[in-house]
Amino acid sequence: MSMEYLHTMVRVADLDESLAFYRDALGLEEVRWMENEKGRFTLVFLAAPGDKDRAERDKSPMVELTYNWDPEEYSGGRNFGHLAYRVDDLYALCEKLQAAGVTINRPPRDGHMAFVRSPDGISVELLQKGDALPPQEPWASMPNEGTW
Repeated sequence: MSMEYLHTMVRVADLDESLAFYRDALGLEEVRWMENEKGRFTLVFLAAPGDKDRAERDKSPMVELTYNWDPEEYSGGRNFGHLAYRVDDLYALCEKLQAAGVTINRPPRDGHMAFVRSPDGISVELLQKGDALPPQEPWASMPNEGTW
């Protein structure tokens, strides 16, 4: 089963200040910028200069800066969002994780995305490679458990 590292998501309180750090000072390059008015957030995906071509082509490896338009104080590491991996078979991996005693916090009901947590509470997003898989039980009717 293959797996590809995609991105690490970090919530930022001040997008301009964060871009001044990640882009201007650190030297990461902007790959993609998305604004979601309904969800009231902006996503900025950045890659190291040596990874930019691959990031544009494969959507990895990147840092995702998430700016929520409504002010929120991030404490206790809440500004760290998640690690993301693209996988060949989302259902098979979730089944394997579940058999190993891992809680599937956000089941892959849509055949596209699931979330789990590491033993230290780090959120890990799993994304189906290619098109979403057809809905399948037990995942299609499984409720969320905890937070991700």
